Amino acid sequence: MLESELLYEQGYSVHINTPADSLFYYFDYDQRSHNINMEFQHFHDFYEIHILLDSRATHIIEGNVYALQQYDIVLLRPYRLHKTQYPLGPPHKRLIINFAMPKNIPGLETAYKSMLLPFGEEVPIYRLTSEPRRTVFDPLNTIFTLSHGVSPLNPVLIHSLFQQFLCALFQQRDRNSYVLDEIGSAIMQKIYSITAYVHSHYNGELSLDSISREFYISPYYLSHQFKSITGFTLTEYIQMTRVRNAQQLLIYTRHKISVIAEQCGFNSFSQFNRVFNKLSGMSPSEFRKQQLSSNTASTGLSY
Repeated sequence: MLESELLYEQGYSVHINTPADSLFYYFDYDQRSHNINMEFQHFHDFYEIHILLDSRATHIIEGNVYALQQYDIVLLRPYRLHKTQYPLGPPHKRLIINFAMPKNIPGLETAYKSMLLPFGEEVPIYRLTSEPRRTVFDPLNTIFTLSHGVSPLNPVLIHSLFQQFLCALFQQRDRNSYVLDEIGSAIMQKIYSITAYVHSHYNGELSLDSISREFYISPYYLSHQFKSITGFTLTEYIQMTRVRNAQQLLIYTRHKISVIAEQCGFNSFSQFNRVFNKLSGMSPSEFRKQQLSSNTASTGLSY
């Protein structure tokens, strides 16, 4: 095994607490294939790290598509819409890390803020080689080895090692060599530009005609190509984006539901209720009540 590689065991996982706790870790060593790609982008109320361990994949973050190579590190802050797409072929190994940690520890607030800065970058993907990658992966490999043993100290040691990993990542940020690659054909790139536009303008007026004018493409051609490339009609994609953002506001704010409907670009409260019911299987008020009950029961949230 090369020194720069990340230790891996298919189906292995490490848990500390649950997503509802202020300190939470979940390391998931597994593999995914094309036939179980996520249908649409989702978000979490915790941080997520995706490390591709072999071959290639693509990651879509708020409508923007990014090509991934082996050992690329995707850093996702809470509430950021994302999904991973794996190509046809055999399953692909990856490590997913979900975590949350308290940031208001007296005397450490500034350091913690710096440690988490990479998650806020416009392109939150790190590509490291050789020594920098080994420096970043060493704490994760130690966590992997340590977690196979049984000790009451493991949670403390894993928490300490994971902070070392985050600090190493921050210290290596100037050696990040990730570059945006053009993916697919010119029309595919345009369609993904349109999905990014939807995510940044979902609270405004969006229609097939308005987007066609914005991107200098005929409505008919846009409609056909959008469905072919994303698997959704443009209207479906706009509605799903608006509902996902409405779900976030229902969970994490106390805004009135009618205000949330307006903030998410719905023309009327009745339209909001109808679309939300269709995509969520329940009304906005039922969704909010269910999620509040889940939080009270400390079951955590995962989308």
